[in-house]
Amino acid sequence: MTVNHKLEGMECMGCALAKKDLSVHVVYEDEFVCCILDHDPFNEGHTLILPKQHFRYVDEFDSETAIAVMKASQLLSKALKNIFNPNGITVCQNGGTIDELSHYHMHIVPRYENQSFASFYTEEPWDNEDLKEKLPRTRNELAKVISELF
Repeated sequence: MTVNHKLEGMECMGCALAKKDLSVHVVYEDEFVCCILDHDPFNEGHTLILPKQHFRYVDEFDSETAIAVMKASQLLSKALKNIFNPNGITVCQNGGTIDELSHYHMHIVPRYENQSFASFYTEEPWDNEDLKEKLPRTRNELAKVISELF
């Protein structure tokens, strides 16, 4: 199957992120996926898993990519629990018209007491400027723990 990763003459944003053509904070990658900190984090450690090959929807995955995405989600969840001691981890993917990257990506988000899994979907803006400033430090800490777990 041939998948077009060009959108209106421009490369898919998710492909550009996964290939590190844009500025990203990579915490883990392998042959199939690139895991980066979300540039607009809900909580510290909010990570995206992007396949390196262009896929828009989960049902387009080949077996290797499907396995790599799930292994990365397990690894990231363990690392986030180790570092941030959250009350839970939200693992989600939003396909279709609400997918602003036009590229499959899975969110791994540490969640704390008084935050339901649905808190992540609020239309209300949240104050995360301090989290954005911490992205380089968070990247270093998360990448270090992941390398120790791997």
